[in-house]
Amino acid sequence: MAETTVSEIPDYPRGITFEQVWAALMQEKEQQEKKWEQHERDTEQREKERELNEKQQEKAREEREKERELREKEHKEKIALEEKKHKEKMEKWEKESEERKKEFEEFRLEMKESNRKFWEMSNRFGEIAEHLVAPGIADKFNDLGYHFDVITTRGAILKDENGRDLTEIDILLENCNCIMAVEVKTRPRKQDIEHHIKRLEIMRKNRIYREDKRKICGAIAGAVYGTEEKEATIAAGFYVLEQSGDTMKIDIPNDFVPGEW
Repeated sequence: MAETTVSEIPDYPRGITFEQVWAALMQEKEQQEKKWEQHERDTEQREKERELNEKQQEKAREEREKERELREKEHKEKIALEEKKHKEKMEKWEKESEERKKEFEEFRLEMKESNRKFWEMSNRFGEIAEHLVAPGIADKFNDLGYHFDVITTRGAILKDENGRDLTEIDILLENCNCIMAVEVKTRPRKQDIEHHIKRLEIMRKNRIYREDKRKICGAIAGAVYGTEEKEATIAAGFYVLEQSGDTMKIDIPNDFVPGEW
């Protein structure tokens, strides 16, 4: 056992009794107990605050989760609604498309029938021209000094050197000096005049190729002639053949000069 030297003995105050030392110790103990109780209270308070904070955080997480679920639900409902609208729109479009397809098919059949009737009418147009325009037409032009002796009334088709169709003339009157090309229309229009000019130009080139130097003249016959169309026909150098009763008459102004191609 180590010896305690005089210098190591604490210097206690003189005159302190045991009771005073004990009272001091008790007071110190009481203070320590109060500090410990305060520590425990502080610890308990911090634990309560921690638990409260955790509960608040848990509640906030639950609220965020509910908000997320609500947003997801609203998003899914929105997508479902958009998909429903898109589906309804597509079904409506398909239905309308089917109806348009059906209408187009009906229209196509109607056009096919109209074309068939048109071509039937076109095929019979030569007959109509022959019965309405052709009778006596050579005599009417012969009265003007032409003396045509060849008449083609069922449509004269001009072909090139390779046998390809170039154009068609409704009625063709010919003699040794002149060819008269007659176009027959129910109601002549200004574009019919332009087409007939081109037709005669094609005919002129074709005749040059065949070394046919006869002059070419033109006429347009119509059941109903408008005033402007008649004036345009005459201005182009064509004879005007206009229906008069059961036959056709040639309307010739005093200053008319027939064109030559």
